[in-house]
Amino acid sequence: MFIGYYNYTVLLTYFGLCSAVYGMMQAMKNDYRTAIICLLICGLCDMFDGMIARTNKTRSEDAKSFGVQIDSLCDLVCFGVFPVIIGFALSPASWFTVLAAAFFVLAAVIRLGYFNVEEMNRMGGSADKRHYYTGLPVTASALIMPMVALITTLKGLHLPFIYPLGLAITGVLNISRFRVRKPYTVGIVCMIVVGALVFYLAYRYGGSITCMKPGVYPTNV
Repeated sequence: MFIGYYNYTVLLTYFGLCSAVYGMMQAMKNDYRTAIICLLICGLCDMFDGMIARTNKTRSEDAKSFGVQIDSLCDLVCFGVFPVIIGFALSPASWFTVLAAAFFVLAAVIRLGYFNVEEMNRMGGSADKRHYYTGLPVTASALIMPMVALITTLKGLHLPFIYPLGLAITGVLNISRFRVRKPYTVGIVCMIVVGALVFYLAYRYGGSITCMKPGVYPTNV
């Protein structure tokens, strides 16, 4: 009835995408606590969707390729566009904010496109596991940008450029040529612990994040 490939392996990816859409809506309403929690949920979904996909040994090659494309497209929304929407809702619309946001999304597009080429070549040649990434994965923004947003809750701190600066630096790391070891059991456990800590801080102090645009006040305080 519908185009596409439908099985349980893509459900977590789609849930993460829906979380991003809802989070963007909340960011535009200045509910930054809910927005950054949704971003953390996106990161959690991305951490496990690949594991779930590998449990299905009966997928066709087309279904596997579809999964790769869907994962990258959802990553672009969740970890490329979503953090930028939070930035536009939080920070003044200065030239630096615009440039940083545009560069961040462009870096995410370039990285994900490059990764797709590498992944398709790898699938066509060898089924060996990937042990290293080139550059910082875009999914890292699910931890980095909530922490940057929470910095603005520090007492007496009013730095409207801090979030756009975080976007710019993260974008540079996304497309830089350095190797990052792919996390396995210990690395995944560490990321879960850090993510849980950031989740707690977001829930506890996220309501203190205030919009830094003149004359605009949050609705969640």
